[in-house]
Amino acid sequence: MTATTTHPQYAVGTWKLDPTHSEITFSVRHLAISKVRGSFRTFDVTVETTAEGQVTVEATVDIASVDTNQKDRDNHLRTSDFFLVEEYPTMTFRGSDIAIDGDDFTLAGELTLRGVTKPVTLRGEFGGIVTDGYGQTKAGVTASTKINRKDFGVNWNAALEGGGFTLGDDVTVNVEIQLVLQ
Repeated sequence: MTATTTHPQYAVGTWKLDPTHSEITFSVRHLAISKVRGSFRTFDVTVETTAEGQVTVEATVDIASVDTNQKDRDNHLRTSDFFLVEEYPTMTFRGSDIAIDGDDFTLAGELTLRGVTKPVTLRGEFGGIVTDGYGQTKAGVTASTKINRKDFGVNWNAALEGGGFTLGDDVTVNVEIQLVLQ
């Protein structure tokens, strides 16, 4: 754990995902002219914060919940060409190396996808902590990272007639997360 500072609103405890106010989305270059966007509908996140300023994050994503708003494409993404859901039903992230600078942070950890684990750094912004109308203490976080899909064995592509390929290699992953203090 590498905390350069602690945020003034830092609170100790176990934080669980508020799924109705959270999303994980991604985008990848398509046909070299635009981007395809999608999301994962089912995922879980737990954050542990200690009195010593240590932060650990564990996230699990149900890969079968991929949604690009096109059923046939989503079914293709679940196959061995992409995610191989039958063999690798989840993607996980575990991070604990955090550096905080005001509301900005970087969180280094390990992402596991298709059985391959690689280091990944999320860069983001801490939105703050509030108590909602139901008396729940909530925190908000926005973060993103860019990964090379081929690093995780997601290699499928098709050549385009005019040159280039159907898909880019870089995938941008964005998270908008609300957490509830337990």
